[in-house]
Amino acid sequence: MGAGHHQHPAGAPLVLLPHRRASLLWPSLPQSWSSRCAWMTPPPALVRSVRAFWHWQWLQLMGGLGPADARGHYRRPEGAYTSLPPLPSDAAHAQSYGLIVGRSCPWAHRAWLVWTLRGLEPTVRLLMVEPDPAAGRWRFPEPFLGCTSLADLYRRSGGNRQARATVPLLVHLTTGQILVNESARVIELLNGWPAAATAPDLEPAGAREAITAWRERFQGAVNDGVYRCGFARSQQAYDDDQAALFAALEEADQALHLQEQAGQRWLCTAELPSLADVVLFPTLIRWEMVYAPLFGCSQRPLWQMGALWRWRSRFFALAGVAATCAAAQWRQDYFGALFPLHPSGLIPAGPDLATLVNSAPPTLP
Repeated sequence: MGAGHHQHPAGAPLVLLPHRRASLLWPSLPQSWSSRCAWMTPPPALVRSVRAFWHWQWLQLMGGLGPADARGHYRRPEGAYTSLPPLPSDAAHAQSYGLIVGRSCPWAHRAWLVWTLRGLEPTVRLLMVEPDPAAGRWRFPEPFLGCTSLADLYRRSGGNRQARATVPLLVHLTTGQILVNESARVIELLNGWPAAATAPDLEPAGAREAITAWRERFQGAVNDGVYRCGFARSQQAYDDDQAALFAALEEADQALHLQEQAGQRWLCTAELPSLADVVLFPTLIRWEMVYAPLFGCSQRPLWQMGALWRWRSRFFALAGVAATCAAAQWRQDYFGALFPLHPSGLIPAGPDLATLVNSAPPTLP
């Protein structure tokens, strides 16, 4: 605690109440002011009751963010439209399909990155939805096929009314039929989508096994891992998930260090990133902006993992990638909407993203 605070031995915080003996605490203050105030402690039993009630209420609110198992570990709910469909016969037709994303969502960000890196704008239209925290949904800035929200589009497409309406989402622009809604399948489909001859293959055959292994490693420990830390319901759950998160990051840092020594720039490939890099970037680019301060992913600062720090800078410098990053929007949507984690709703200041990413890490003593 700071020097300007005082804690009651029983754990009760001190509160300011009127009392005639205040002048003894602040003898230099005017009598007319100091006589109105004094420090007194509320009964410990009251403090315990309030804490117990708030913890119970917090658990109810956290349940609204997502389910947890019996030990308090957050578990991501199952989504809809999760199977990998075949490539549509009209995939090469100009603007036949739309990719729906939200700027704040890291799962949508990975799909947006594949769309960007492969130059799919001629055949796939990018559509943006906005968060609607009051209603707990994604909404369209302008009606899309008569729908004002993503939930409306789900219903229009015949989807399960009980399923969560999430991004990213590939949809036919004429019929409104949802093609796929699971981010892992979306990026695989977009990687095989008709594109220019110069478009990169983000899952080359020779590296496919390694790419799949890294994707699976990141999915649970890192991509979901930051949410497991932030949404943990118990100290043990948080400790377990924090340990798993940083173990995976340190493993990636060591692998990238070896890749750099071999003259290769990416996790599984030399000159161009793969889907393994794509799924890691949305989490790490949000690190200092959201996940460290809000989700408690704070065991080590990212700059202490030098190879990961350099890798992030390289990825951010790829053509079009910076335009997919909206740090101010991320902070607005995370800090402003996740009430159980940040009840005040105040949006804290953050560093300029480009300056942060492109800066050299501090030198360790």
